[in-house]
Amino acid sequence: MSTPTTTQHDDIKSRLPDLTDQFPEMAKLSAAVLNATRNGPVPQSTVGLMRLRAGQIVGSTYHTIRATENIRRAGESEERITAVATWQDAPYFTDAERVVLELVEAVLTPNPFGERVSDELFAKAAAHYDDLALWTLTMAIGHFCLFVPVALIGKPIPGRPPGTNYSK
Repeated sequence: MSTPTTTQHDDIKSRLPDLTDQFPEMAKLSAAVLNATRNGPVPQSTVGLMRLRAGQIVGSTYHTIRATENIRRAGESEERITAVATWQDAPYFTDAERVVLELVEAVLTPNPFGERVSDELFAKAAAHYDDLALWTLTMAIGHFCLFVPVALIGKPIPGRPPGTNYSK
């Protein structure tokens, strides 16, 4: 049995047409939020790891592949990329990165026993990040969450950049 060696599959089709063709203002909104998080005090490597973990949690192949490609291009090691799924016991992450991964898990995972982001978790995050950095992380998670339904319902084509990731 052979394994595919490419991320592009010509037979994969999106369910919906490109969102920005339908709502051009979404591109400006997305770019504004993305620029705000890029210009914030949180390292982009940390934001990239958070996006990868978020894609894994929500079960989005599109987001997971896109985040992996982005952080790989930025020079992230294969060990760190692979270990994001098991970050809790992986030796590759700083305490500050771990709290971001824990934070995104808390936001995206239902907690039947109370708040998703507990005061304890917030205190751990605040020990590593000031208010501006916490807002940057919050906006980065929010930006990701804005496009979760887009990926899960519209199913853009994994491995293709924006603008070429819809076939309909």
